[in-house]
Amino acid sequence: MTRRAIIANIAALLLMAGSALAETGNLDVLPTDEGALSRWQAMRFGLFIHWGPVSLKGTEIGWSRGTKVPVEEYDQLYKQFNPVHFDAQEWVHIAKDAEMRYVVITSKHHDGFCIWGTQQTDYNIMQTPFKRDVLKELSEACKKAGIAFGTYYSILDWYHPDYNTFEAHGGPGYPLPEGQKPSMDRFQDYVENQVKELVEDYGPLHSMWFDGEWEKPWTPERGLRLYRFCRDLDSRMLVNNRVGKARQGMEGVTAKDALCSGDYDTPEQRVGTFNDQRPWETCMTICQQWAWKPNDPMKSFKECIQTLVQTAGGDGNLLFNVGPMPDGRIEPRQAKRLHEMGQWLRLNGESIFETRGGPFLPGDWGCSTHKGDKVYVHVLTWDDGPLQLPPLKKTIRSARLLNGPKLLAKQTEKGIKLHVKSAHRDDVDTIIELTMD
Repeated sequence: MTRRAIIANIAALLLMAGSALAETGNLDVLPTDEGALSRWQAMRFGLFIHWGPVSLKGTEIGWSRGTKVPVEEYDQLYKQFNPVHFDAQEWVHIAKDAEMRYVVITSKHHDGFCIWGTQQTDYNIMQTPFKRDVLKELSEACKKAGIAFGTYYSILDWYHPDYNTFEAHGGPGYPLPEGQKPSMDRFQDYVENQVKELVEDYGPLHSMWFDGEWEKPWTPERGLRLYRFCRDLDSRMLVNNRVGKARQGMEGVTAKDALCSGDYDTPEQRVGTFNDQRPWETCMTICQQWAWKPNDPMKSFKECIQTLVQTAGGDGNLLFNVGPMPDGRIEPRQAKRLHEMGQWLRLNGESIFETRGGPFLPGDWGCSTHKGDKVYVHVLTWDDGPLQLPPLKKTIRSARLLNGPKLLAKQTEKGIKLHVKSAHRDDVDTIIELTMD
């Protein structure tokens, strides 16, 4: 092969590599801060908050605009929104009492209303009778309490006329100047200006939690531009996979050929499947609706704990949602359930926090977590007889119930048998601690 042919082949390979990088969304984007990612994964449990003027109606945030609530009425709810009992420190106290390590709140949902004093639109909290910057108070309360703070931000905006490039849900909330046509370029500038406000005025943020990326106006290229923009604002801030077109349905898994994949996946209203190679976070409601709804059926204590355990056992985080009431309080029964979860975690949290999922893959029986020389076997469902698990290469030195007595563990090349008396089995989660060589 001639020198010229060799050079041509190398050039072609470099061009192919560049195309591959562009396809995966890594071209010209600063790499993920691995330290920030590891710290976030170690947190395991966070509080999600969906809140806005829609709480006055008790219907779903964003989605009830133009369906259960007429657009004209929905868009004027902010004029009545006066949550006089909002107390950022009380919200943070509830999160800490639940042993949650971080908070994410809806800065702007699909309805376009902003709960901070943004300079980009008058459709914000400072124009309500309340006239207090909820985001500022909550971010400061989190910093004071040592809880990481992040913001949810909806890319789609059914209120903004520049987003209305096709038949958007409910239609725009205000008209453009006469003769002006909708422009997604202008809308992306609006989004980036707001994201800049959030990062610079309310940060540092552990994560920018995007949503609303699935509609036609938002393209993979726009998502990549926004991802780069976030990285340039704060290279340590994580960005979820909803920044572009990476997410595959409610399973939240990132498509392999996505132009922009973000830093972690986002399964919704379900526990994600086991994955210790790609970080993920399940977002789930404590009741059924994201925003507050009177008498909304709430998950039992057992359901809440087993959801958290299964998420950690799959190597994911749980972002558990509450919807505060119109007066600004987190509903007392929801706060009580979170308190109960905190009590459980104060006894058993070592098997959840700062662990990784595995080594045993989740099954009908339960799941496992590990850190250091400890493996925590979480048995959620018992059959008759001992628990039988697959073999491990490492040797078990001892077995015991977490915070309890020693157990009999039989280990062979074929597998492991763990014997737990019926009296010692917990209906919610029987946690067996194995100490390994």
